[in-house]
Amino acid sequence: MSNNFDIKNRFTIFRKMVGYNLKIIFANKFIWFLLAAFAFFVFFAVQTILNGGNISEGTLYNLLIFPGILLIFYPSVFGIQNDDDSRMLEILFGIPNYRYKVWLVRLIMIYVLIFIIIIVFAAVASVLLYKINILEMSYQLMYPIVFLGSMAFMFSTLIKNGNGTAVVMILIGVALLILKEDVFERTQWDIFLNPFQIPNNLNEVIWLGLISKNRIFLGIGILVFILYGLFNLQKREKFI
Repeated sequence: MSNNFDIKNRFTIFRKMVGYNLKIIFANKFIWFLLAAFAFFVFFAVQTILNGGNISEGTLYNLLIFPGILLIFYPSVFGIQNDDDSRMLEILFGIPNYRYKVWLVRLIMIYVLIFIIIIVFAAVASVLLYKINILEMSYQLMYPIVFLGSMAFMFSTLIKNGNGTAVVMILIGVALLILKEDVFERTQWDIFLNPFQIPNNLNEVIWLGLISKNRIFLGIGILVFILYGLFNLQKREKFI
């Protein structure tokens, strides 16, 4: 009987902790980013249909990637500032090894929630536009989305201001889009590489190898950004 009570008590504590952290992470502004993401998706989807564009898996990947970036933008850019505004930083720094117990868990929660939302968006696209493998599409989209989200998290620990981090990430985003066209397009270094859009003049085996290298590059980048961001959060005197 006591074991059942203990499990129930732990589950209640866990549920409250998740709810509280989600409230801190997403605050009251995330809903606007969610609505904006869906609005952009609908707008570009309608534009594609009206312009008579050929809809394929590659098309849907391009339609979904920008809404996904919008979804990750707010929690990764303003997470540290939200903690500061809610006077949580001092409490967090008082928890031993808090970077692993709090912020790493928060990042996982953010990415899981974004993944679920992307699945919903992909399901809507699959029903209304073009039938796709929803899980495969969502999985591939998470690579650039989590990469940029982790980069934003790292910069937020360096800049320590949401607005400043937002400006830096927008400038980096514009630079990456320019470099994509002129330098990185169809290479393993292209963050926005579309795995569902194989170039006409490229061998399929070579293309699959290129995608694998690209995903490894993005995966390593994600780990480096997260670990460096968590390392920066150990420097208590720079935040308090």
